[in-house]
Amino acid sequence: MTRARPLETAARHRVATRPTHGRRQNLSLVLQTLWGQGAMSRADLARATGLTRVTVSDLVGELLELGTVVELGRADDVRPGKPATLVDINRGGRQIVGLDLTAHEVLRAAVLDLDGQILAHVERPTDRSAGMVEVEVDLVLELAREALRLASAPVIGIGVGTPGIVDEDGVVTTAPNLGWVDVPLREVLADATGLPVHVCNDADAAVHADYTLGGGGDDELLVKIGRGVGAGLIVGGRRVQGAHHAAGELGHVTVGTDGGATCRCGKVGCLETWLSAPNLVAALAGRQPLEAPEPLRSAGERLAIAVAPVVAALDLAEVVLSGPEHLVSGPLLESVETTLQERLLARPGSSILVRLAADSRDIVLRGAAALVLSDQLGVA
Repeated sequence: MTRARPLETAARHRVATRPTHGRRQNLSLVLQTLWGQGAMSRADLARATGLTRVTVSDLVGELLELGTVVELGRADDVRPGKPATLVDINRGGRQIVGLDLTAHEVLRAAVLDLDGQILAHVERPTDRSAGMVEVEVDLVLELAREALRLASAPVIGIGVGTPGIVDEDGVVTTAPNLGWVDVPLREVLADATGLPVHVCNDADAAVHADYTLGGGGDDELLVKIGRGVGAGLIVGGRRVQGAHHAAGELGHVTVGTDGGATCRCGKVGCLETWLSAPNLVAALAGRQPLEAPEPLRSAGERLAIAVAPVVAALDLAEVVLSGPEHLVSGPLLESVETTLQERLLARPGSSILVRLAADSRDIVLRGAAALVLSDQLGVA
């Protein structure tokens, strides 16, 4: 597994802080270094972070008292003098709960460790025909509580990936797939569980997972293909949210002047009408094997048309696709790559990488955990 890179991105965005802020930043730096590089002595930690040994010893002492860091015993080295004691993040002693609200028929949750590995799963079926927001929020609460009961160690927070647009306060301002408008999801979950809660759009959660836990690059666009279509953006090592918290809402961009199906939003020819998983499945139904690739190639071409200006404007290095592998890999992925190459300016020594995300089924759950890691441990 690829762990997060050290704090090179945070170093680009230094701002003047008060001493208390500086201490928080130093604690975060220690935690990020341990999380990314693994167990090390206090002396090695001081060298890796650039902090003094006295400062590191003080910070590690505080983290030991909190139970966030543990001592692992003596280092097995051959250096002269007294063997140093190794310290590491308490990987087995703290856990995270992640929620994925994107599937139409079921809500999913998981208990994860601090490396983003899933330890336990739980699901709750939904009844979208009821049309009641209160029923859905109650289901989310039940799901969170059930996942918390499965945790075998203290939980440091809950992360949620949801369809729709989510503001900075964790309010789901609109989520048509859930029938939600202005649902204060973070507040509801925090009040019910007493834990820190972090809520974001599902595609944003997915790009968090790819970047923090999957080794993604500092400049990438991740397109999540499911019941709808959305994208998450990392630019310069930072997630882009946009002026209205809607960066990456590509699903309802019109991708052609040749008509197309009427979208559920009321427009004609939205990207989602070609690219969403249900529409791809419908387009493939009844086709002979030799005919099957054509809807996939067409969908890939239209996706590339939609994202090419974004890739060019932001000088992105990677386009990552996340979705059902039998739909997204093969002709669709190849079509995206070919069309992007045709539409982007060729630059000597550089090219756009188009690839599949790892573990698309659980990517939102792992991204929700990455949100908690970022906030509670400073891992980015």
